[in-house]
Amino acid sequence: MRVGTTCTLHSAVTESNTAAAVGSGDMNVLATPAMAALMEQAAMRAVADSLPEGSTTVGCRLDISHIRATVEGRAFSATAEVTAIEGRSITFALQASDDKGIIGEGTHIRVIVDRKRFMDKALQ
Repeated sequence: MRVGTTCTLHSAVTESNTAAAVGSGDMNVLATPAMAALMEQAAMRAVADSLPEGSTTVGCRLDISHIRATVEGRAFSATAEVTAIEGRSITFALQASDDKGIIGEGTHIRVIVDRKRFMDKALQ
């Protein structure tokens, strides 16, 4: 794992990920939570292959701006780039875009955890 590692994921605005469908608004445009989820997924996947066996990352901070609406039927993507690694903490720069340009941006922090210990603690 290193600073500069990126991952870009692609999706499309469908009825199920609109603001009206997820309850974050009442219009048929990409829901902010759906954009955020693709951004987090890109961050997770950017470092997944570099983790020790039995480890994963969990999100602990997400700070994004949803800059512009994307209508149903339009494709969009999310890119995460590793900008810092401090111990178990990984910081990412995030950007989402569609064919008209940037629709969202921000930062995200994920922490490396041992899967079993994390779940054991969560179930207590």
